[in-house]
Amino acid sequence: MSSTDAGRSDGKPGTAESLSQGLRRIREAARRDKTARFSALLHHMDVELLRKSYWKLNPKATPGIDGVTWKEYGENLEERLKELYERVHGGRYRAKPARRSYIPKPGGESRPLGIAALEDKIVQQGTVWILEQIYEEDFVNFSYGFRPGRSQHNALDALYMGIKTRKVNWILDADIRKFFDTIQHEWMLKFIEHRVADKRITRLIAKWLKAGVTEDGRWSSTVEGTPQGAVASPILANIYLHYVLDLWVKKWRKNTAHGDMIVVRYADDATFGFQYENDARAFLEELKERLRKFGLSLNEEKTRLIEFGMYAAERREKRGEGKPETFDFLGFTHISGRSRNNGRFLLKRKTSRKRLHTKMRLIRQTLKQHRHKPIAEQGAWLRLVLRGYYNYHGIPGNTPALKAIRCEAARAWRDALRRRGQRDRTDWDHMKELIAKWFPPVRIVHPYPDARLAV
Repeated sequence: MSSTDAGRSDGKPGTAESLSQGLRRIREAARRDKTARFSALLHHMDVELLRKSYWKLNPKATPGIDGVTWKEYGENLEERLKELYERVHGGRYRAKPARRSYIPKPGGESRPLGIAALEDKIVQQGTVWILEQIYEEDFVNFSYGFRPGRSQHNALDALYMGIKTRKVNWILDADIRKFFDTIQHEWMLKFIEHRVADKRITRLIAKWLKAGVTEDGRWSSTVEGTPQGAVASPILANIYLHYVLDLWVKKWRKNTAHGDMIVVRYADDATFGFQYENDARAFLEELKERLRKFGLSLNEEKTRLIEFGMYAAERREKRGEGKPETFDFLGFTHISGRSRNNGRFLLKRKTSRKRLHTKMRLIRQTLKQHRHKPIAEQGAWLRLVLRGYYNYHGIPGNTPALKAIRCEAARAWRDALRRRGQRDRTDWDHMKELIAKWFPPVRIVHPYPDARLAV
């Protein structure tokens, strides 16, 4: 099992190396027999696994409806875990409603999150580890979202190489409308039962799905969907899309497509590439019907079929049309370009405008709220923000976006400092000293995808 399968690497309980041999045997059995149904899974949810689940959780996470923090729960950890174990195995465990909160999305929208109670997080994490042993042997290669040992940059690399090395002339940028909110509970449980015959596990999952949410003190039922932010939601979402989308796409590509076709999916964000326009349009219509069967639909406003790839610019020029359209995937705008040196096709990637503006707006708002804090504290925070930004967005060719966020952070900081008082007249000479001290230099963190995949 991958070293990233289970959490911490700091010596605390919950590292992948300490997962039981029983879980490893589940994985071996799932690998040997792709049709096997596992009827004895819950006994792996012992006190040891619950303890590892506790240590896997984020100690600083916001508490759920129970109000219990990670630290408070750990003050009497062993006794609490033993009692939790007895409730889970005795059928007395009851899932609590998730507490609804919202986080901003690019474009001014907000995304609802469901914050689970601490014990629900612990039991969910243990269940996730059990399910991973089965489904990591089933999931397809073009599925990248929230899987052990896979990252957003793995998905970005796969898309880059697919467009560069395969016959891709059309891109379908598909957006599933409110996916996490419209998952059908009945279908979800049916899909899980393809591999899980232990009714105790499926009953646990059903409890989380039906626990409801609370918002402003009011409880509401959840007849469909799974809360974003819940520990179990990512693997449940992947299981749902594995059966609804991934297996169907594999079959469509093999039996229906007349030309080349590539697929990259990260959670509910999927991009498809086609050699032929007819394939792309036929696939889009059949995809709509496929999703509709399982209670899902495409967001028509955000789903786009565009001409893209090595010959897109040349063909559009012959037809008297403008430059090829662009598309966004995982925070990056992908552009059909040409090399200035030899005129060859160049796939350019830069931070999407929405992502860049959202980060700039967040920096300004935070500095405005905390402008009276010590300069050293503000500088340390900005250093972390910029490092985090470079770590994700620092890909070859994206230097202008990295410079833009650095410059905007400097302007925002100067504006905030100048508003600290009427006498504060922070000039750019002083700002240059602060920037040199606190701002990390622009840095490209990631290699070209072909270099990384070659390794």
